[in-house]
Amino acid sequence: MDSHIKRLSFAGALVTLGIIFGDIGTSPLYVFQTLLVEGGKVNEALVLGSISCIFWTLTLQTTFKYIFITLQADNHGEGGIFSLYALVRRYGKWLAIPAIIGAGTLLADGIITPPISVTSAIEGLNNVPALSNPKLHPEFVAGSPLILGLVIGIMVALFFFQQFGTKVVGSAFGPIMLLWFLMIGTLGFLQVVHYPTIFKAFNPYYGMRLLVDHPGGFWLLGAVFLCTTGAEALYSDLGHCGRKNIQVSWIFVKITLLLSYCGQGAWVLLQPKGTNFGGVNPFYAIVPNPHLFMIPCVALATLATIIASQALISGSFTLISEAVSMNFWPRITIKYPSNIRGQIYIPSINWILCIGCVLVSLYFRKSENMTAAYGFSITIAMLMTTILMSYFMRYVKHWPFWLVVIILCVFLTVESSFFITNAAKLLKRIFFVVFEVGLIFTMYIWFKARKINNRFLHFIDLKDQIPMLIALSADETVSKYSTHLIYLTKANNAKQIEEKVIYSIISRKPKRADTYWFVHIETTNEPYTMEYSVDQIEPGKVIRVEFRLGFRIQPRVNVLYRKVIEDMVARKEIDITSNYESLHKFKVTADFRFVIMEKFLSYNNLFRTREGFILNSYFAIKKLALSEAKAFGLDTSETYVEKIPLIVKPVGNVVLKRVDPV
Repeated sequence: MDSHIKRLSFAGALVTLGIIFGDIGTSPLYVFQTLLVEGGKVNEALVLGSISCIFWTLTLQTTFKYIFITLQADNHGEGGIFSLYALVRRYGKWLAIPAIIGAGTLLADGIITPPISVTSAIEGLNNVPALSNPKLHPEFVAGSPLILGLVIGIMVALFFFQQFGTKVVGSAFGPIMLLWFLMIGTLGFLQVVHYPTIFKAFNPYYGMRLLVDHPGGFWLLGAVFLCTTGAEALYSDLGHCGRKNIQVSWIFVKITLLLSYCGQGAWVLLQPKGTNFGGVNPFYAIVPNPHLFMIPCVALATLATIIASQALISGSFTLISEAVSMNFWPRITIKYPSNIRGQIYIPSINWILCIGCVLVSLYFRKSENMTAAYGFSITIAMLMTTILMSYFMRYVKHWPFWLVVIILCVFLTVESSFFITNAAKLLKRIFFVVFEVGLIFTMYIWFKARKINNRFLHFIDLKDQIPMLIALSADETVSKYSTHLIYLTKANNAKQIEEKVIYSIISRKPKRADTYWFVHIETTNEPYTMEYSVDQIEPGKVIRVEFRLGFRIQPRVNVLYRKVIEDMVARKEIDITSNYESLHKFKVTADFRFVIMEKFLSYNNLFRTREGFILNSYFAIKKLALSEAKAFGLDTSETYVEKIPLIVKPVGNVVLKRVDPV
């Protein structure tokens, strides 16, 4: 997103409405209806208590935690759980665990948010007067094949068009969401004017009385929590809109949300006593003159839920991209469908989410059933963000210890309550708990296996190896392997090199070259850094190139290295004309070759059960990931892949008895 959009402006605020607030903005479609269904007997105590809980949840959880506190964890303009982790990871190695769990549960949320949002909107068709009679038009009843088909069709189309990018339709997101918020605020206001005393629900007394006195009142928090399920997006999409635009836009969004909830509550209290609210959605019930306005209302609701789903899908792509950059996820194909910075498309994740959304729709069929399973993942993600934020407040912002403890206790109490009530939904959503566990398992295995791998990296002094490399380069008895030979190195210290790299050069058939290049990639905490430095350790013979890339930049080494060569040639630091006599006089460019060393798990291992499980799982997952050559954007014609065994704990103490032949 351009920097001028991130500055506080009307245009920036409009874009923010389209990108940030889709999920939380469409919550009024189903939150109050769910509270009426789960609350049992509908009375004033239930209505006022529900609105009170909604108000204080939006105030404490969304406004105070995310708008005021979490948005301060600005990692060079970027937000999200991995950006937050990048800010605090040096203060505790174990902080990778909440980052992994938080990211995994956020991704899992991607397979239920689109179905519940789109289904809630499409089900509004049964409120159209001409279609509202279930006997005459059973096809428009919630859960019917027609409604289900429309929902699945919209979602499949949404996922299909991801590959083309959202540049064109994205410009319309802001105005559509502005119309949406104006509509829900206006509809709510029209009801509130008939029952203004509904505002007394903002008194926390009514919320406390609901939780204490109402039968099963505490468990209604699971439904109340649905009003803040889009709060994580406020932070995750910080980089797209900027902090000020989010904070200012939230004032407008919160007012319209509260008007909508209060309007629905006022409408319920204005109905005659004994009214049966079964199957009634107060959101659509408050639409005036339904013959005229219901269809436009349903159409706008559908567009708003599509926008909410789009924001979540784009957020999932960004999250996986960051996970790849920070070694929490296998390297996979990432595409860039437009020239908008940060807009990416990940085919594998796109279709996994698509299949998950379709299965969720087929399994639950109705939005009412989906809300009974919704919220569990997000409560866990919010708890993980709270843990990471406590470290940010204490060690990065240097807030007083007592203040951090108070804030931590408040949010852990609130979120633990939400977690307990949402945990009761676990059995209703058990079929896709496997999806959540799979995501977290993959991230954990990839992270831990990389740590184990790094334990067996042995670095040696590069300067000690230079005489041997120069001698090999000059030894014409060895056939030349390549004019320029390039290795990727993990050595952070420019004076060191992996022992295995030197072994690769000199062992078996030595790899003679005129120039040896060692390329190192450092992933920075900044999201979009693109810098490089060159160190000619032995001019013209041994050169190290250091790339400093932001965690959102894909390491396309082939492209980046070519750019470095072009710059060095322009500066007359190197001559890349071929050294072969027959080609030199024709100014033919020299040949370049990359060597990639891929590990495989050696049979010569005898390790503990835990390490064995992690490494076997790691290499099994690795088979599904991109190869190292493709992951680093290397042309296969210029790349040689060298297989090397990973020996963690070699088999020893082999007792072998020699027997003389008879």
